[in-house]
Amino acid sequence: MKVTLEITMYPLTDGFKEAVKDFLRRLNKFENIEVITNGVSTQVFGEYDDVMSAYTQALKPSMESGTPIAAVSKIINSHLPPDRWDLSQWT
Repeated sequence: MKVTLEITMYPLTDGFKEAVKDFLRRLNKFENIEVITNGVSTQVFGEYDDVMSAYTQALKPSMESGTPIAAVSKIINSHLPPDRWDLSQWT
C-alpha cells in the first residue's frame, strides 16, 4: 500500500536546527522512499512498511539525542505528492 507521511518537528530549546537537520539527513539516506522537505514540513512517499521503517529509524537517534524536540506526523493511505494536489478547489 502506498502512503504519504507528513512530518513536522517543533523546537523545544535552542539548538534545535541541527537536530532537525540530522534527522533529515538520516531520512534522506533511504533509497526506497521519496522525501520532499519545505519550510513547513517534510513529506515522505512510498510503500507503508518502507516509509514507517525509515521514519522510525531516522527518528530514534533524534529522540535519544538529549535535544528536546516534538515530532508530529500525519499519514494518508495513498500516494499524494504535490504534483497531484488539485489547487483549483481552494481558489
